[in-house]
Parts: sequence; C-alpha cells; structure tokens
Amino acid sequence: MVGITAYGAYIPRARLNKKTIAEANAWFDSSLNSLAKGERAMCNWDEDSITMAVEAATNCLVSQKDAKINALYLASTTFPFTDRQNSVVVSEALNLNRTIRTMDVGGSQRAGTSSLISLLESNAESDTLLVASEHRRTKAGSRSEMLWGDAAASVLIGSKDVVAECLAIETYASDFVDHYRGEDSDFDYDWEERWIRDEGYMKAIPHTVNKLLTATDVNIGDIKHFIVPSDQPRTPGVLAKRLGIDSEMVVDNQIQNIGVAGAAQPLLLLVKALELASPGEHILLVGFGQGCDAILFKATDAIVNYKPVIGVDAAIKNRREETNYNKFLSFNNLLEKDIGKRGEVDKQTFLSGYNRRKDLLTGFIGGKCRECGTVQIPREKYCVNPECNMLDSQDEYYFSDKKGRVATWTADRLTFDWSPPAYFGMVEFDGGGKIMMDFTEVEDGKIDTGSILSVHFRVRQFDAVRGFKKYFWKAVIED
Repeated sequence: MVGITAYGAYIPRARLNKKTIAEANAWFDSSLNSLAKGERAMCNWDEDSITMAVEAATNCLVSQKDAKINALYLASTTFPFTDRQNSVVVSEALNLNRTIRTMDVGGSQRAGTSSLISLLESNAESDTLLVASEHRRTKAGSRSEMLWGDAAASVLIGSKDVVAECLAIETYASDFVDHYRGEDSDFDYDWEERWIRDEGYMKAIPHTVNKLLTATDVNIGDIKHFIVPSDQPRTPGVLAKRLGIDSEMVVDNQIQNIGVAGAAQPLLLLVKALELASPGEHILLVGFGQGCDAILFKATDAIVNYKPVIGVDAAIKNRREETNYNKFLSFNNLLEKDIGKRGEVDKQTFLSGYNRRKDLLTGFIGGKCRECGTVQIPREKYCVNPECNMLDSQDEYYFSDKKGRVATWTADRLTFDWSPPAYFGMVEFDGGGKIMMDFTEVEDGKIDTGSILSVHFRVRQFDAVRGFKKYFWKAVIED
C-alpha cells in the first residue's frame, strides 16, 4: 500500500485585509469592492518559496524522526533561483541525508500534483517528501492581488503507516493556455474567466475524472472530499454538480482567509481534507494547468491516530492582521522606496566563505564536545569550556529544532531593516549554546528578556547587484 504517511502546512502569519487593497485602488477600478471581503496571506519581507517550504516540510517531518527520506521534490512557479537547485537549499535546511535525490518541478499550476503522481508511482519501500510552495507577485490593484495568497504544504509518501492510500491516478495533457508568464515578465497574463471555466475546467476535469473512476470500483457518490484548486469561487461547485458530486463535498479554496496559493494549492487543500477525513472516506484531488491530474485517495484506519503538528486549520488560526497596504507593496517589490544611505551597503556574498560555513548558515548546526559535553554555536576548532578547551572535539549538534529564550534584545531604528525597527539580541538555547540573532515577526510589546522562542529559516539579506539571496536562521517569539 502506497500513499500519504504524514503531512503539514505553513501559511505566513500576516493577513492583509482586502478592504485596504480595495480602498487604495477603487478610485481606478471600483469593481475591486466586490472582492473586498476577508483577507489574504502575505509573506513577510524575509519569506519566500524556499523559507515557506522549509516551514511546511518541518511541520510534516517533526513527528517522523525515523523516516529515511531518499527524495525531496519542490514544486513551485516562483522559485527564488532559476539556475540553482532550490530543493537542495530546502534539503540542507532540513538537515536531510546528502545522498538524497532532489528535484525542482515548476512551469505549471499542475507542478504539485504532477510531482505527487511521480512520487506515488515510483515509491516502493522508501520515504519520499514533496513540498509545494508559492509566493506569486501580482500587479497592484489587480483581481489576482485580491484572490491570491502565499502558502506552502508538504506530504510524506511511503508504504508504512499510510493515512491515505492512493487508489488510482489519471493524467490528461493539453496546452490550454488560460494564463502564462514569459521569461522576461514579472507578472502572469491571463484570459477571460468564463472562457477559462467553460473551455478549460469544464472540459478537461470531467474527462479526466470520468476516465479515472472508470478504472476503479469507486462510484462518484462515494467521493467525500472533492478538491479543485481555483481562484474562481463558483467553478468547483459547478464542476461537482456536473460530475454528480454533492456540492457539500467540495473542499473550500479558502479564498476569503488565505487566497489561492498557485501550485501549492492542491497540496494545501489535500492537507485540509486529510485533517477532516474519517477512515474509509474517498478524497478526489484534481490539478489543473495545461491539462489535468486526478488522484483518488482513500483514508485508512491510521488517520484516526495521526494529528499534524501544524496543518491548515492551525496555520489559519496563527494569524496577525495587516492593514498597511504600502507594506505589502514594499515587501513584494512593487514600488521603489528610498532605503537611505544605510541600506546602500554592498551585500556581496563571498561564495567560498559561504560554502565553508554552510553547516551553520543553512543547517544551523553547532557543536557538542566529545570530552566534556559542552554545547556551542557556532562550532569552532576549540571547545569553549575554559576547563576543557579541547582541539577538534566537536561533533555536529543541531539547533534548528531547539527552543530557546531571549537573553538580551534591542529594537534599533538606526540599523537598516526592511520592516523597522530591527530587532536583534542574544539567544540562549535549552540544553546550552548561545548566539546573537535577528528576531522576526515581532509584535510591539510581545518581546522581553526570558521570552520563549523558536528558530526559523528566513532571508537574511538581498544582494540586488548580483541577484543573490542570503538565508540564515532567525528567532520568533512563541505565543
């Protein structure tokens, strides 16, 4: 039996109130007022498809300590790098085995479901990890800006302790161009909604679903969770009716409180369905984009005892309202700000030095002395314990999963930061070790000496001259 053995999700904390978007742009397009209900998930300035992928994968794997993962696929249409394997960065941030197979899959909204099909069909006894993550840029005042959102989801695929068994797979390839983004473009260009619905969704999906069900003994009335990723609110319900599925079985796309997360949306909704599913219930997952993918799952008895550390429900609740539309524009590089002289410092990354300290910078790995047991970060040649001071005595010690406390902190408005003030200070970890770190996601009055924190993989700096992003770990205060 091959299927889903674990799952997790990540949604940025910031949720931009859609009313603020409409109020800023209705002078030009009053139709935006009809979409001004709810909110959309919004990346912080130091988040992107890589950092969200690390979060989602961590939430998936935290309860799977014994999993021996031999492949990691990262699906997205918004990779930070076009010629650097993004999935390797995610793999190293997760401290996975270096013999792992990694792959970036993109170029279509079906990237997530196509990757899932590939891993399901190739899986035997091994565990494979799929992460889908999306941070799509939109033109200011556009329909997409109102309907899209940033998010990531992850599933672990294997043959042991399966919570949702894969029963059938069907794929239909068709170069139906509902939208596209050329290599020199910053934004997607799409066509008229009704045409996309009638000529795209209504033809490709019924064709694929009917073919899939014909090959199984499952009736259309047996479907309890029907997943159709779409930023057209009514289309999934219309499709369900045409197929003969009860409209109440349609999994909500969460347009009102998250927004549609592109290639990550199918996996995000699959995670949501798995949280709700009972043993024996069938889940039909559809992916649409230059054709259609259809995957049929059946929840097993094991789903009763599996509880994700952070699934969609918990991620939705972990929110912070954002009403500053200018902040959203700035974080998404949709306007050019005067960053001042302090922001103009050259931030070149010396790749040779970066490679030497990659264990610290990407994996957040410190050291533990074999002689005295002292823990330290960063790992150095000598043990920091003055009573030991042994040379070359450091074994690897992982800090990325450790909690800590704020020892000292500063809120600095002189230091340049994309979201001032810049918070930084000394962090002391449970079990030993301390290091100066940046704090992120800080809310006024929510940080103090002794505050409990966890660490998260984030963007540290931008080198705009050379087009390089530097990642590191930052501290986030626990609620």
